[in-house]
Order: sequence, then structure tokens, then C-alpha cells
Amino acid sequence: MAQSEQEILEGLAEIVNEETGLDTESVQSEKSFTDDLDIDSLSMMTIVVNAEEKFGVRIPDDEVKNLKTVGDAVSFIAKNQS
Repeated sequence: MAQSEQEILEGLAEIVNEETGLDTESVQSEKSFTDDLDIDSLSMMTIVVNAEEKFGVRIPDDEVKNLKTVGDAVSFIAKNQS
């Protein structure tokens, strides 16, 4: 069953928290992964892999660079859930 964007955001926040130790409250839609959350490319790849598993989506490498903000990732996952 497809999850709502709010549920995806919460799930993504948990993944980011596990990978980086960032507080889940700081993971908000308008935040940039690199500028605001200071997530490097290696951590980002781990977050992507975990998100793919958690949400049952495929996020191609060439798509990852377009996911600038948390909201971008949430929208992508929401659109591509099976």
C-alpha cells in the first residue's frame, strides 16, 4: 500500500537519523541534504539504499543528484512506490 508523503517524510527522517545521528525533527521537506543537513555523498548513497528497501522503490543513480531537498526525495518516492 502506498504511503502518504507525511509517512514517507517520517520514514526518511528515521533513515537519515540512523545514518547521520541528525535529529529526526531537523529532517524537513524544505531542507537541502547537502547544505542544510550536511550529508555527504557516501551517506547519501546509504540513505538512498535504505530508502529503496524501506519504500520498495528504485532510485537510479542519475536521479539521486536531482534530489536536492528532503521534499524532492519524498516526492520521488511517493510517485514511484509500487
